[in-house]
Amino acid sequence: MTRLLIGDDSALMRKLLSGIFADEGDFEIATARNGEEVLQVAARFKPDVATLDIHMPVMDGLECLSRLMLENPCPVVMVSSLTREGAAATLDALALGAIDYVAKPDGALSLHIDQLRPLLVDKVRTAARARPRPSLRLRERVNLQMRQAAERAAAVMPRPRPVSPATAPMPLAEMGGEGLVVIGSSTGGPHALEAILSGLPAAFPLPVVVAQHMPSQFTAIFAERLDRICAVRVVEVAQPTLLDPGHVYIARGDADMVIGRRAAGLMALPAPSSPDHVWHPSVDRLVESAMRHVAPRRLLGVLVTGMGNDGAAAMAALHEQGGRTIAEAEETAIVWGMPGELVRRGGAGIVAPLPEIAAAIVREVQADAAHQA
Repeated sequence: MTRLLIGDDSALMRKLLSGIFADEGDFEIATARNGEEVLQVAARFKPDVATLDIHMPVMDGLECLSRLMLENPCPVVMVSSLTREGAAATLDALALGAIDYVAKPDGALSLHIDQLRPLLVDKVRTAARARPRPSLRLRERVNLQMRQAAERAAAVMPRPRPVSPATAPMPLAEMGGEGLVVIGSSTGGPHALEAILSGLPAAFPLPVVVAQHMPSQFTAIFAERLDRICAVRVVEVAQPTLLDPGHVYIARGDADMVIGRRAAGLMALPAPSSPDHVWHPSVDRLVESAMRHVAPRRLLGVLVTGMGNDGAAAMAALHEQGGRTIAEAEETAIVWGMPGELVRRGGAGIVAPLPEIAAAIVREVQADAAHQA
C-alpha cells in the first residue's frame, strides 16, 4: 500500500481527493486541514507521497512544504489554481522540492473532479516512485544559484574530454552554418533547467530552445525567473522570434513551438498543440522541426527528467543522423522516463548526471574559452 497524505483546507476537496484514491484500492490515506496539521500527521504517518494545497490557513502550503522537506521529506504534488499568483506560488513550491503540480478545476469541484482524476492519480503514482531531491529553502537556493551562475560565467570553459585529435569531434561553434541546442523536460524539469541554464556563460555562442511540459499560465513567469538567475538571456516565445546566440527561448505552455526559417535567419514559432503528439509543448515536434532547418551535425539535443517518452524518438533519429545528444543519468533524474527511453533506444551520445550537463553542453558547443571573447 502507498501511504498518501492529503493536505487541503477544503473539507469538500479532502473528501473528493480521498474518494479518488480510495477507489484505486492500493492507497492508505490520511488527511490534514492546514499546514501545521500536515506536519503533525506526517511525523506519525510517514507518507510515501503527499498532496498539498498552496493556500491553507494557519500555515500556508509553501511554508508547510519547506518544513516538511526538512523534517519528514517525501515526494509532494502541489494542488494549485492557474492564476498568475497560483502559478508563481507553484514555481516557488517546485524550487522548494515539490515533484509536480496539478491545477484545481475551475467551477464546481464535484462537477469537474472526474476531469482531474486520471491526471492526479498518474502524477501521484509517478511522484511516489520519484527520487526526492535534497531541499534548500527558497532564498538560500536562489542565492546559491546566482553565485554559481556568476562564477561559471567568469570561469574558463571546462577542459574537453580526453580524446585523440584524430577522433575528437569539431565543436559546434567552429563548424560553418547555424547551430542550435534543443532541450526537452517534463516532471522535475524546472529544477533541472535551472541547474543547466544557470551553468551557461553569457557569451554562449548558440541559441537554446526549450520545451518544458507546463501550462501556459506558468511559462512566462518561469522564463522571468530563469532570466533573473542565469547569465544567458531567457524569454518565453509568444510570437515569431528570431533566434540569437546567448539567448534561451522557452516554449509557451499548452501549445507547441517549432523552428522555422525567414530571410533574417532561424526563428522560433509558436504553434497550436498538435493532436499527433501527447505532451505539450512537444519535444518531439520541436526537434523534428529543427532537423528540417538545421543540419543534424549542427544540432545538440538534451533530454532530462520527465515521465513518458516525449523527445526520445526525435532525438534518437537526430543521433542516428550524426547529431549530438545528451541524456540525464538515472542517478539524478527525478523521473527517468524521457531520458531513460532515449538511452534504451541507443540514441544518447552522452549520459551525464544533472550537475555535469551544463559543462557537457559547453564542451560540445565550444571547446576553447578564447572563442567566448
